[in-house]
Amino acid sequence: MKKPIGEHISVNENSPKYDDNVVKLSGVKNEPFKTSEEAEGVCSVVIVSYKTGEILMDCIRSVLEQNRLHQLILVDNGNSKHTIQLLNEIADNEPKFEIITGHGNVGFSKGCNLGVRRARGEYILLLNPDSILHSNTLDPAIRAFQTHPSTSALTVRMENSDGTEQRGARRNLMTPWTCCVEQFRLDRFAPNHPHFQRLNLNETRPLTEITPVQCISGAFMLIPKKVYLELGGMDEDYFLHVEDIDFCMRIEKMGGSILYLPTVSVTHKRSTSDIYPGIIEWHKARSFCKYFGKHFTKQYPNWALRVLSLAIYLRLLLRLPTITFSWLIGKFWQR
Repeated sequence: MKKPIGEHISVNENSPKYDDNVVKLSGVKNEPFKTSEEAEGVCSVVIVSYKTGEILMDCIRSVLEQNRLHQLILVDNGNSKHTIQLLNEIADNEPKFEIITGHGNVGFSKGCNLGVRRARGEYILLLNPDSILHSNTLDPAIRAFQTHPSTSALTVRMENSDGTEQRGARRNLMTPWTCCVEQFRLDRFAPNHPHFQRLNLNETRPLTEITPVQCISGAFMLIPKKVYLELGGMDEDYFLHVEDIDFCMRIEKMGGSILYLPTVSVTHKRSTSDIYPGIIEWHKARSFCKYFGKHFTKQYPNWALRVLSLAIYLRLLLRLPTITFSWLIGKFWQR
């Protein structure tokens, strides 16, 4: 009889070693993706985890309960010893669950690529470790690909804990101009003008039918494996954040399409990792600057991109005291 997953799992120091489902890497090389035989109509879920916290077990449990799940690959970028012991016990009881560990914190993009190299399903789901799949999430999402065979990627309705639609789950492609519109809410001056559309669309009219969108979040990104390989995977120059937007931009450039499925929902709890948020914001700022430099050097003069980069870092500098104070207060109350 299999042990339940989550807070009911006990850590047994005498547990056996989990060599079958655990891949230990001493180092990471930038190897090209290799095509392999795929199991049709099923999904390989890839979760990249770094100091995620207790919600990771709830996330894993919600995935293992899904139909159409072929394998769940957990890329361990760095978790506590207690978490690793719990993960090992799950791997011992769940043949679909695999762990990749020993490579250190290589970032989200490289972690995703590591997981996809072991994926054997026809579809890849990149899932954040603080996301909870509701019952029967994968089946209708995969069926949407079968009814829309030209689709390159798909997401579902991402919800906050209170059930409201989450910011960033569906959005327009990020450009220097759309960022300005979003930051300064220029859309209020011309709400119906096509050049004054907001970046984030969660506050627009709720969708009720499957709809094309320009950009989705990497918190839940379902992709045919052949599309992922064709695009060369995630750009590993992004350590954390914006890699999902970059991936959507590359889908746009190759003429692909992205769908939003509002009739299926996932709860994304966010900010559960035990990391100083200033570090996360630093990586986010760096990724923004890289993204603009990678995709917009032909459309914007160099001085404009430099000014934009300066503004991004200045905004970070101004926000750091508030971020740090809030983090310290939270740490104090956790004692």
